[in-house]
Amino acid sequence: MEIKLRTCALRYWRRGDEASLVRHADNYQIWRSLRDRFPHPYTSNDARKWIEHTLAEDPPLNLAITINHEAVGGIGIIPGSDIHHRSAEIGYWLGEAYWGRGIVTEAVKAASQWAFENYDLNRLWAGVFEYNAASARVLVKAGFKFEARLRGAATKEGRTLDELLYALVRE
Repeated sequence: MEIKLRTCALRYWRRGDEASLVRHADNYQIWRSLRDRFPHPYTSNDARKWIEHTLAEDPPLNLAITINHEAVGGIGIIPGSDIHHRSAEIGYWLGEAYWGRGIVTEAVKAASQWAFENYDLNRLWAGVFEYNAASARVLVKAGFKFEARLRGAATKEGRTLDELLYALVRE
């Protein structure tokens, strides 16, 4: 599966992506805006485990963002459960060398459409740390609406901060 876009392509992760994954993911600036389960430093072993994890997903929930056939970022969904089974969180990251080019906005739009077309979802949502204005802009440009400021909801690097909640609801 590959979704070709103007600035990039989205496809399933595959063996052979490990070196580019480490090259782009091993970056403090990326890690500081993601959950702590995203490793830092990001090692070859982390990349190998991630690729194996994605290959075992059934159904697949994570896509590589590629430029010139090289994995330079990732985007995925985390389905909700119980009464939230038709909602999913969407998360993403992109190698710093590619920031500011509209790549993530295009990827989020395409991945959202992919998620709605392939899964029984009515709602996608994303949480953004209060200091990550660029990610908030990505979501707004991709059609997500600001819903809430979750005060003191996240702690990163020992600092408790607000998380901004954005959502896209299927019309």
